Amino acid sequence: MPMSLSASLPRAISTVRCRVVAVVGGRGGPIARPFGSVAAPTTTVTPPLFLPLLSRRSLARTLSASRTDEAVSMPTDGGAVADADMNAVQRRLMFEDECILVDEHDNVIGHDSKYNCHLMEKIESENLLHRAFSVFLVNSKFELLLQQRSATKVTFPLVWTNTCCSHPLYRDSELIEENFLGVRNAAQRKLLDELGIPPEDLPVDEFIPLGRILYKAASDGKWGEHELDYLLFIVRDVNLHPNPDEVADVKYVNRDQLKELLRKADAGEDGIKLSPWFRLVVDNFLPKWWDHVERGTLQETADMETIHKLT
Repeated sequence: MPMSLSASLPRAISTVRCRVVAVVGGRGGPIARPFGSVAAPTTTVTPPLFLPLLSRRSLARTLSASRTDEAVSMPTDGGAVADADMNAVQRRLMFEDECILVDEHDNVIGHDSKYNCHLMEKIESENLLHRAFSVFLVNSKFELLLQQRSATKVTFPLVWTNTCCSHPLYRDSELIEENFLGVRNAAQRKLLDELGIPPEDLPVDEFIPLGRILYKAASDGKWGEHELDYLLFIVRDVNLHPNPDEVADVKYVNRDQLKELLRKADAGEDGIKLSPWFRLVVDNFLPKWWDHVERGTLQETADMETIHKLT
């Protein structure tokens, strides 16, 4: 993040505890170096207590707006250029977020921009594989929360998918391997960013890692996914404040409603489309997980030793 951007953030937002870094390297090299005086890395972003009139929802909106309004310097590594039809928020995330590169055994081998990690040309030519996570949130009525990705998403816009899908970033707090804490921290961060769910409502130790899948899927002729995806389950009742830059719609579904959604997607009705990773999880794991949730034995179905290669 350029110094001019950091300095110009609204004062209320700058009081949120965060780690400001300057990207100084590319794939496989040192990616960031703190500048200025920064707080120690934390695993949550908490609204300041002295802003009683600033709701968590408006805080998330202000954060998003500040990203949109500020000029963002685009790196030129590898000749990457910002696409003209990419909005400011997605452009910022594509170039500033550094994904974790892994091999097929989930060993960290480097890092690269989100932009490069989702270019099918690089996925195919360099076999770029990055770490990801998919959250499945079920409420106390055993209904699964789904989201429809926003129209401005670069990959798979307007498709329906599980509660939250994103990437742990190449930063200390999200590289922690012990108890899969890095991925859990990333899930907590993105559920605030995408759905406005505050961290205190989603304790990291309540995310249950159930498995890992490895898959590749093209979104269109240019973009796609090649991910080693951690599947996280959590049972919580939460309040939602979706971020329109990330989410077009949300809905809770029970088993029968999900079956109807799958039928419509298969038949091409109502323009319903599902993300490829969500469909893979539905076809291979979700019914069994749902049984265990209802019986209160979800932990029994966890298998974090196997990496399932799915197509």
